[in-house]
Amino acid sequence: MRYIRYAILGSLGIVLVSVCLANRAIVELKLLPSVLEELMGVNPTISLPLFVVVIGGLGAGLVIGFIWEWLREHKHRRAAGTQTREVKKLSREVQKLKQQKHKGKDDVLALLDEHN
Repeated sequence: MRYIRYAILGSLGIVLVSVCLANRAIVELKLLPSVLEELMGVNPTISLPLFVVVIGGLGAGLVIGFIWEWLREHKHRRAAGTQTREVKKLSREVQKLKQQKHKGKDDVLALLDEHN
């Protein structure tokens, strides 16, 4: 199984390197459309290789998606934390009640009664 994973990752790496080598042309990215450039009086542009733009867009999309899912699942994590705290509280209460029940009894009999 491990070798299959390495083979898939290696082939993915080869494909990414070949895409990067095939798309080395420099492209110009503009922050604003031409109409807004004239109104604002600024022309923010940057020149990058095309593969940087494509891979950067994919990476930014992954990061945004992970953050979106983390925020969306917040209510589930909060509910799980609440339930965990409730279980611990009830477990402590059960232990306390068992100690009160076995108060004054022989230790061996209390242990045997506790496991039944």
